[in-house]
Amino acid sequence: MNGNSAPKTNSPSTAPCLSAGRTIPLCLLLCSLHVAAADDARIYQNRLVPLKNAEPLLADYPEFVEPVKEVGRFEAPLLVNDDDADLSVRAWRFSYNARGIIEMPNRLNSRHTAVIMVHPWGIDDAQGWRTPEPAGAADFCTPEKNHLAGRHTIEVIDPFLKRMRPKVPFIMYSLIGGVDPIRKKLYRTLDYTPTADERASARKLLAEKLNEFDYTSKPLPAEFRLSQHTPVIDYFRSFPGLTAHNDFNGAGFWQLPVPIHSSVTAEPDDVLIFDVEGYAPLKEFLQQHDIRHILLTGYATDMCFCKTTAGYENLSKDFNVFLVGDATLATFPANSTPRYATNAHISFASINHLITQVSWIKLLK
Repeated sequence: MNGNSAPKTNSPSTAPCLSAGRTIPLCLLLCSLHVAAADDARIYQNRLVPLKNAEPLLADYPEFVEPVKEVGRFEAPLLVNDDDADLSVRAWRFSYNARGIIEMPNRLNSRHTAVIMVHPWGIDDAQGWRTPEPAGAADFCTPEKNHLAGRHTIEVIDPFLKRMRPKVPFIMYSLIGGVDPIRKKLYRTLDYTPTADERASARKLLAEKLNEFDYTSKPLPAEFRLSQHTPVIDYFRSFPGLTAHNDFNGAGFWQLPVPIHSSVTAEPDDVLIFDVEGYAPLKEFLQQHDIRHILLTGYATDMCFCKTTAGYENLSKDFNVFLVGDATLATFPANSTPRYATNAHISFASINHLITQVSWIKLLK
């Protein structure tokens, strides 16, 4: 299904729940899932209705993400249903037990929603921080792959952030590195909002700091010793597929103040998250501002997007998280395109997380 057409479904209350001649197990059709005790607890009727002739998912940007195709597709009832909802977020997940993809509508109150972009590293984007040559590695690990990710940000993520900014309380970004005085004065953070003068001064200091670094790395090893019995082990020990430490990137490279990528139109009220501070301050900040829903974007689907401070493995413990599946890219070693790697990692995440896409996030009329 693309983002511009409504799903073709039968009425959930009258249609038989069949898929390719199979009857969905009675427990999946009629069981009531009792939500944990809470003031607003409700009984969710887990009724799955087959979707007929459903179009592929994540099909809007096939250059970046291979569309998701699955034989079994089902429609489930409304899941998130906020009071005063003004945001429609259709989403899907995969279930082996249900034998397919389950889609459901959601109605969110935008006042309780934040958009987070994981790791928009400002690498090879003319701000000064760049891949060491001839053999250094950072972010997507080659300058060419970093430029492709930057183009994805320009074409997919930044327009989405601009569209959401007037509606949600927070647009947020997470970055690596310690809490340094330059970025603390360049961006709004969880506990400080710099003045316009501080930002201007910090921008100059950032350019100086990044451009004074020597981005010359050591070359590839010209030779190394191999044993007679285990040459393969010795080969990869001496020449691994990815080394990004001092030998190839230079001492101090990872201590530089990594900026938000220049392809992101960051605004003064947007908030920077320092990974090093950990998840607890981020959780506290979001909960203090009554945020319940997260629309998650950013890089890289297979690593930082899931496992860092603002990754979905943390956030999904406390918030309703929607992974925006076409607003992320996985790393793609041995390939010229991220489309298949991103498809694979988003599809795996869908076993226990909800996936949406940019065109499925719409204002309710």
